[in-house]
Amino acid sequence: MSPHGTDAYRDDDGTLPALVVRAVAAARAHGFAFSCRPEQGRLLQLLAAGASHGIAETGTGCGVGLAWLASGARPGTRLVSVERDAERVRVAREVFRDRPEVEILHGDWRRVEEHRPYDLLVLDGGGQAKGDGAADPTRLLAPGGTLVVDDFTPATTWPPLFDGAPDRARLHWLDHPALRSSELRLAPDLAAIVGTRLPDGPAARRRPR
Repeated sequence: MSPHGTDAYRDDDGTLPALVVRAVAAARAHGFAFSCRPEQGRLLQLLAAGASHGIAETGTGCGVGLAWLASGARPGTRLVSVERDAERVRVAREVFRDRPEVEILHGDWRRVEEHRPYDLLVLDGGGQAKGDGAADPTRLLAPGGTLVVDDFTPATTWPPLFDGAPDRARLHWLDHPALRSSELRLAPDLAAIVGTRLPDGPAARRRPR
């Protein structure tokens, strides 16, 4: 969920998938500014192509990020997204009205647990699971599955800082014992954390020194 993310899309950009164009138009009509930016979207589209089974997202908004995921997913892949705001759920469901593989749930982010585990999980949205560490990748991801945590400012120090103090939310995912994670810089002002869930077992939990 990026501030002014909806404004990052140009009407004359002929490279956007048709479903993304539809979702951006819906976000604009609804006055929703916080859509997934194109840089994030192209990453999601790429990762979705490698998810052979389930894909999940928290924080649907009006469906722009979900449209990127659906545009990259293989045929037959199920996509689940959760949104707290009932009106945005209605808008997003209209965007995906002809995509039966996409299900948009109304409620708290924890509703993604109803269809776990996933090959790809995108944590996004204000007040969702990405900042408080409540989402457990060992429950939500299949071994080898991918986690994406969006909308960080690129780190320029180690440890990364937020308001002059260690950025605990970012460090939670970078140092998570069940993941191998890295920060990807998508734009000068935008980064995402991408992690792979390790196989179960003591050997997998030992981190290299």
